[in-house]
Amino acid sequence: MDSSFQRDDLDNQILTALMQDARTPFAELAKRFSVSAGTIHVRVEKMKQAGIITGAQITVNPKALGYDVCCFIGINLKSAGDYPAAIAKLNELEEVVEAYYTTGNYSVFVKVMCQSIDGLQHVLINRIQSIDEIQSTETLISLQNPIVRSVKP
Repeated sequence: MDSSFQRDDLDNQILTALMQDARTPFAELAKRFSVSAGTIHVRVEKMKQAGIITGAQITVNPKALGYDVCCFIGINLKSAGDYPAAIAKLNELEEVVEAYYTTGNYSVFVKVMCQSIDGLQHVLINRIQSIDEIQSTETLISLQNPIVRSVKP
């Protein structure tokens, strides 16, 4: 990673466009920003080398795949030293889609996606709460996700 990389307005415009649609051809971006396709390519490569662009992905609708329950689980560990083992075990659970090491009331905060409340109950009781390093959990069920966005370049 190149930490000395300094973004300019063109880099930010490229990032914004690619965040909206990562499949936008470089030639189209070049035309939109009045530069050559080669310039776009070089700028994107520099942002990759700087660790700003780390990949491209598609976004799927979890509900369309049958995942109707989204929840957040605050996890208290038995001790701070249990963090690596707990994270390794949580990482094995496909229902855990995000995890954060946090300050505050919880050691770890995870986002879990399940197909049903029964599925959530099974994951919570039989898979998460059975992890030896976990002392306790608190579950918050999401009713809506009204704001979804990435950071602005």
